[in-house]
Amino acid sequence: MNLSGKTVLITGSGIRLGRVMALAIANAGGDVVLHYHSSREPAENLQVEIEKLGRKAYLFQADLSDPQSAKNLIREISQATALYGLVNSASIFENLSLESTKIKDWQQHLQVNLTAPFLLSQTFASQLESQQEGRIVNILDWRALRPGSDHFPYTISKAGLVALTRALAVSLAPNISVNGLAFGAILPPSDGGATEGILDNIPARRWADLDEVGQALVFLLDGPSYITGEIIHLDGGRHLI
Repeated sequence: MNLSGKTVLITGSGIRLGRVMALAIANAGGDVVLHYHSSREPAENLQVEIEKLGRKAYLFQADLSDPQSAKNLIREISQATALYGLVNSASIFENLSLESTKIKDWQQHLQVNLTAPFLLSQTFASQLESQQEGRIVNILDWRALRPGSDHFPYTISKAGLVALTRALAVSLAPNISVNGLAFGAILPPSDGGATEGILDNIPARRWADLDEVGQALVFLLDGPSYITGEIIHLDGGRHLI
C-alpha cells in the first residue's frame, strides 16, 4: 500500500485513534489534513511529528456540531490542497441510556456522528474534478450492527452512519468508493468506562494492536476500488457475539 502523492483529511485527528490513523497515512507516504475541534495542542504536536517523517500536514479547526462549519471545512481545505480521501472519524461517545438521554444529547450525537459525515462527504464529492478517483472511510463501531441499551444516542448515530456509508457508495459510484471501518476494543473507552471484562465477549481474546488499525485504514484508502459499500469489522469478532 502506497499513498504517495495523495492527501487525506481525517476529522478528529489530534488524539486517540484519529492520531493513530494520521500517522499510518503518513507512514504509507501520504500527506494528511489534521482536523481538530478543541485539541489544538495535540494536533500541533502531531503536525510536527508527521512533518519529521517527510510528509505534509495541514491543520484546520472546525466545530462539527455546527452544520455551516462542517460544510465550510472542505472548502477551506481545498484552497490549500487537493483531497484524495476523507476519513470521518470525529465523534461524541457518551454512556447514556434511553432514560438518561436528553434531547440535547440526542441532537449532539446525531449532528457530530452522522450529519457532519454527510455534509463533509457531500462537499468532498463536489470538490473532486470530473473522473477523479476518491475514497471515503467512515469510522464505525461494532455496536452499530449489534445495538444494546448502553451508549444509546451514540449507537443510533453510528447505525445511521452504516446506512449512510452504503447509500453514499451507490450515490458516489463509480469514481468514489465508500466503506466503513468498525472498531471494537482498540483503546480504553474515552468516557472513562471500566475495562474489566471487556474481552469476555471477544473471540480473539485480546485488544487490537494499533498497527492493525493503520493497516486496515490504508487498505481501504489504497486497496481495490472495486470494494465499496462494505463494513470491515476490526473487533476480534465482537460483533458476532
